[in-house]
Amino acid sequence: MSQPRSSYAVGTGLFIVLGFAALAYLATQTSSVANVHQGDSYTVQAQFTNIGQLKERAPVKIAGVRVGQVQSITLKPDHDVADVTLSIDRNYNHIPQDSVATIFTSGLLGDQYVGIEYGSAKQAVAGGGTLARTKSTQPLEEMLGKFFGAGGVVDNVGGSYAVKASFTNVGTLSAGAPVKMAGVVIGSVQSVHADPVKLNAEVVLSIDKRYDAIPDDSAAAVFTSGLIGTQYVAIQPGGSPDALKDGDEMILTQSAMQLEDLIGKFLVNGSSSDKKDAGNGSK
Repeated sequence: MSQPRSSYAVGTGLFIVLGFAALAYLATQTSSVANVHQGDSYTVQAQFTNIGQLKERAPVKIAGVRVGQVQSITLKPDHDVADVTLSIDRNYNHIPQDSVATIFTSGLLGDQYVGIEYGSAKQAVAGGGTLARTKSTQPLEEMLGKFFGAGGVVDNVGGSYAVKASFTNVGTLSAGAPVKMAGVVIGSVQSVHADPVKLNAEVVLSIDKRYDAIPDDSAAAVFTSGLIGTQYVAIQPGGSPDALKDGDEMILTQSAMQLEDLIGKFLVNGSSSDKKDAGNGSK
């Protein structure tokens, strides 16, 4: 009887040793990525509303290939965004100006790094220039919201204008929710608060400056992503020759439709099949 027990103990011990060895290997790989020697380089600035656990010397990657590292991370006393300086290898000096810098996480519990997704602009970011389009690290709550259909929002720091809209009911709409046009994210909800005088919800939309030709008679509606997804604001363009400007208010709005209202309408009106049956039964 001692032989099987001894074999079982040896097998368990080997399994534990292999587990620790795998963890040590992963830790070594992660740290070695951050300490790769870098040659001649140039710097590019990027601003993020949330950097999570991003650290100096973290990798900068393009298409998964390391092209540089994070040189410094600072926060000015009068600003609420983090200034991140990226040191990029000179061999990669043709990054389009409209490229997006995003903070990713290596694996499930790995270190964070900056990934650059190329844009389509013909002009490249020069040394000392700034990547205006950034996407910050996402907390677990935001990732769960994206899973249910909210979608990601690009933090176009310093490149947006504000538009107001009033709704009688915003449902569960909250700050940070996407603003979409034709299904494409063009901004985010900056704030949501109740107006004590008008007794409705005042919503401020932060829209990317690239979309500065939206007609001023456009309509804003609060929709829900999927059946149980999060809510967002959809802009339906109008036909006016004048465009929305910073500080303007959208007059045409459509409030959120609550599930209770939809069920109530269905119960009151009935389905088309019910009406058809009622018509056939009458004489």
